Amino acid sequence: MKKIFLIVLLVSGVFCFAQNKVSPAETSQKIATTMYIIDNFYVDSTDMPKITEEAIVAMLKALDPHSTYIAAKDVQKANEGLEGSFEGIGVTFQILRDTILVVSAVPGGPSEKVGIMAGDRIVTIDGEDAFGKKVNNEYVTKHLRGKKGTKVVLGIKRGDDPELIDFEIIRDKIPLKSINTYFMIDKKIGFIKLDQFSKNSVEEFENALADLRKRGMKSLIFDLRGNGGGYLQTAFGLSNEFLESNKTVVYTEGMKSPRTDFNTDLKGNYRDGRLVVLIDEGSASASEIVSGAIQDWDRGVLIGRRSFGKGLVQRPFNLPDGAQIRLTTARYYTPTGRCIQRSYEKGTEDYFEEMNKRLKHGEYYHADSIQFPDSLKYYTLNSGRVVYGGGGIMPDIFMPVDTTYSTKLFTNLVRKNIFNAFCIDFVLKNREKINQDYPNFESFNNKFTVDSVMIEEFKRIAESKDVKWDDEQFARSESWIKLRIKAMIAQDLWDIDKFYQVVFKDDRMIQKAVEILNSKKEYNKLLRK
Repeated sequence: MKKIFLIVLLVSGVFCFAQNKVSPAETSQKIATTMYIIDNFYVDSTDMPKITEEAIVAMLKALDPHSTYIAAKDVQKANEGLEGSFEGIGVTFQILRDTILVVSAVPGGPSEKVGIMAGDRIVTIDGEDAFGKKVNNEYVTKHLRGKKGTKVVLGIKRGDDPELIDFEIIRDKIPLKSINTYFMIDKKIGFIKLDQFSKNSVEEFENALADLRKRGMKSLIFDLRGNGGGYLQTAFGLSNEFLESNKTVVYTEGMKSPRTDFNTDLKGNYRDGRLVVLIDEGSASASEIVSGAIQDWDRGVLIGRRSFGKGLVQRPFNLPDGAQIRLTTARYYTPTGRCIQRSYEKGTEDYFEEMNKRLKHGEYYHADSIQFPDSLKYYTLNSGRVVYGGGGIMPDIFMPVDTTYSTKLFTNLVRKNIFNAFCIDFVLKNREKINQDYPNFESFNNKFTVDSVMIEEFKRIAESKDVKWDDEQFARSESWIKLRIKAMIAQDLWDIDKFYQVVFKDDRMIQKAVEILNSKKEYNKLLRK
């Protein structure tokens, strides 16, 4: 408790002196002196590196919700997802009953090259048992990831074969995709879902776009739901795909960071076709840059719910020991001048309670629960439509959370991971027969049905995991449950891309987007063309 008290004093002192305009040198000297006093005179032994880290974390927390400290050991991991690759064996996995189950081998990765298959169970790693209570996500990552060129030997149990098969795998660089699915919804409408704004996202988007155009795409649904952001430069690059040249996508500005404008060039690949962008409360940062620019320039229609409201730019600063501070240095503004950052004046904890507050306030269900003052009113740059700043991007068409099939039973089935457990077992036992009956995804998607026998087994597994089965609730959620089972079986048989191709048929936001794109009159009316 005394250590924590000293840290609080230290942080409070920093800000007190800053307010009294004490010079940076004097402030730094005070911090250094405090650390020296603790290290040399404190009654007990001290862990000075830990105290230093806690002090830095506390200082950053006092600034804003998004300035963060990353320890040296975590820097590489923190950058991995956005950099677009990591080094390892190249599998996606699930832990099923204390066993590592291969869900899929990354195409072209080292595991696929040696013959690792979906459904394989990893029983040993380098001759040591790799099952039991010790097995968790951290264990798997530690033992399967590693530097490119290093070797690992896996003992694999395949199907009912009692003998283990040994595979020697040389680790390599594994690409991470930010677009896990894209497909044609009908003969003219394409669909692309972007999960994050990573280093390779623009290239992935251009490849997906080119492929969809070959299939006859004329209109596009761009799904940014749940996309928490990523690189600012990638957000600019993707906005550039949609907007005419010499248009401002976003500008950044801070007290100590002069205004910087990001303007489009001549290289956009989708500047004419109809466009719908899907957003929700999980769409943040870079997602808001793209959707804000598209809305401000009247380039496309936004459908969904108000976005998260993160409009702060973080710049990385490296510390001497390899740790990193990501410090907020500027705010970003949409082309009309809207600052999308919502207020954090009540502190970090209150800030991150925003989603619960929206739920209690009814915002997930009713558009009219959101009130914007006139001071936050802006006008789009081509047609003069009214849009609002001050806390996220409000879509042109509001879509409430779909609770049609929602029941306590369905929630518990998801929470207890019953879908995953059932579908993995089902595919393990029936993979060969399914492949014979449905030689490709198209035939599976059109003809496969979840029958009563499957539901009985699904119910048995649910009850074995202490899920109370309720027939009335099942009747309400039945179509949703069956669709999710089918989608997860498709994912296990092929990849996550096929999961989305199954579930989109029951996705009301996508269906609304299709309706708008298929009506030129309605589309133009929304954009006041």
